[in-house]
Amino acid sequence: MRCPFCHNPDSRVIDSREADEGATTRRRRSCPQCSRRFTTVEEAVLAVVKRSGVSEPFNRSKVVAGVRRACQGRPVDEDQLQLLAQQVEDTIRATGAAEVPSNEVGLAILRPLRELDEVAYLRFASVYRAFTSVADFEKEIAELKARTAVGSVLEVAPSGGRSGR
Repeated sequence: MRCPFCHNPDSRVIDSREADEGATTRRRRSCPQCSRRFTTVEEAVLAVVKRSGVSEPFNRSKVVAGVRRACQGRPVDEDQLQLLAQQVEDTIRATGAAEVPSNEVGLAILRPLRELDEVAYLRFASVYRAFTSVADFEKEIAELKARTAVGSVLEVAPSGGRSGR
């Protein structure tokens, strides 16, 4: 790390601490040449590779903006959108990859959005998966109904023994 005062290309780390819930690392450094101290903040960069091949830093606000459009007129508040964007970022970072295709970002949005609001999920999926016909919507709705039916059966199922007597 170059010293910001004398531009010496070397510095010594005196202290390191996690900040922002582990998302960044603050390091206190000392320059061996001028003996001045300075702080650096390190952050793991997560890049998204677009279809065109262009790479850009992951931007949580882009996730929120896209999902917000899908949630327009739905009972979803800003806090829920921010939480969803955080879940998406956590999912992508958990892969350990420094670069992820934009397609994976879209897939990471679908699961939590389906749990948040099924109508918003259908809206987002129709654009993301490029639905071209009513049949595409019908197929997705059938899958949603099947998931809902399985979920409600699991919630109603007794934890042991028989019911219905």
